[in-house]
Amino acid sequence: MNTEYLHTILKQGEGETLEFKSGFNNEVIETLVAFANTKGGSVYVGINEKNKEIAGINISKETIQNWLNEIKTKTEPAILPDIEKIVSENKIVVKVTIKEYPVKPIAIKGRYYVRRQNSNHRLTVQEISDIYLNSMQYSWDSYVCSSAEVEDLEEKSVSDFINKVNNVARFSLPNNKLKALNKIRLIKDGKPTNAAMILFSKRDMHFNVHIGRFKTKSLIIADKIISGNLYAVMELSMREIISHLKFAFEITGETTQRTEIPEYPLGAIREMLVNSLCHRDYTNNTDVQIKIFDNYITFFNPGKLFGGLTVEDLSTDDYQSQARNKLIAEALYLTNDIEKYGSGYWRIRNYIANYPTMEFTFKETSGGFLTKLSYTEQKTTAVSKVTDEVTDEVTDEVTDELNVTQLAIVDLIKQNPRISTAKMSEIIGISKRKILSNIAKLKEKNIVKRIGNNKSGYWKIET
Repeated sequence: MNTEYLHTILKQGEGETLEFKSGFNNEVIETLVAFANTKGGSVYVGINEKNKEIAGINISKETIQNWLNEIKTKTEPAILPDIEKIVSENKIVVKVTIKEYPVKPIAIKGRYYVRRQNSNHRLTVQEISDIYLNSMQYSWDSYVCSSAEVEDLEEKSVSDFINKVNNVARFSLPNNKLKALNKIRLIKDGKPTNAAMILFSKRDMHFNVHIGRFKTKSLIIADKIISGNLYAVMELSMREIISHLKFAFEITGETTQRTEIPEYPLGAIREMLVNSLCHRDYTNNTDVQIKIFDNYITFFNPGKLFGGLTVEDLSTDDYQSQARNKLIAEALYLTNDIEKYGSGYWRIRNYIANYPTMEFTFKETSGGFLTKLSYTEQKTTAVSKVTDEVTDEVTDEVTDELNVTQLAIVDLIKQNPRISTAKMSEIIGISKRKILSNIAKLKEKNIVKRIGNNKSGYWKIET
């Protein structure tokens, strides 16, 4: 390694895999531990960390070996970095490099760190547990729920799940419930896993979704707590959110008909809800909290970002996502409730593209993660008039057995009986083929009926 390369490193500056130190001390070992727990990296000893100039360091024949011994004795499990001596401008710089360790986390004197941007972050107890489970390819939801039996799973919920998986056709499950759940590891040794209980439990697991409609931060107009197994909670929560949204209508000029535009794209709302349920920390009893204000909506879920993911990563369209709850994420993927790991935020940004004043933001907060959709004007690129009327809640008797997509279709038809399937596809954010498939199921259930032909007819809800 030559002087020119070293100057290139200096220009690059400290970051996620690079740090400068003027001398060898505990901070060097701390950084090596943080690198080992993240993506690996190098510490250059002999560079002034303040002015980023080559200061050099005096070493003897025994220095390198002494450093290695100190690193080994102060880390657990013991790590052994690669050490290289560099001579530049008659000064010695020592490069200490460690690779990412496969079994994590590594500690220095009982303290655990990861690397975030250009600094070391000390891990909480929960983060230590998450990193360990992830490195061992485990997740909390994959463990057997010690207090539960197979009889605690609701048969209809399991049966509906199997049918949905087979209809989506990403995977094939046998009709026998025990064999099906064993096949996807939701049952182990004859007992349900934590994931199975969250997805299908008969009894309330108390992983609630708390939804509030606020006029101000202290004035609550409506307040509801939704509990039950995950699929039921997902459907009921989506219905409750829709009931509080405002709708606008557009007149294109080509016709006197009006098209209803929801306050937020329903596909984006659905993604935010599913993300909150899929990625929440189920070892934390805090509720998922959804707050609906006049011009913004927030989703809070307990549990910070997982697997080394950062807020900066989520701002890109090519981040690599890791699931805190691997089996729950797999189940939602098989039922097509999530499209692809790591695509959720890209999809949300895509959904709001036609809402020119809308902004999607997110941040880590104390104990969890907060996402937010906000706007200054309720409009899309084509809206000509806005109505502040809140949509009526979809009739309970009609929608008890409907999924989220079908609920959204019913709601859009209530707002505009002449709405086209193409417009439904655009608003909900799924393909026209899936819209037609769901409409066919609504017709089978005698919930929706088409009056007249496709061009001049309209939809009717059979109540």
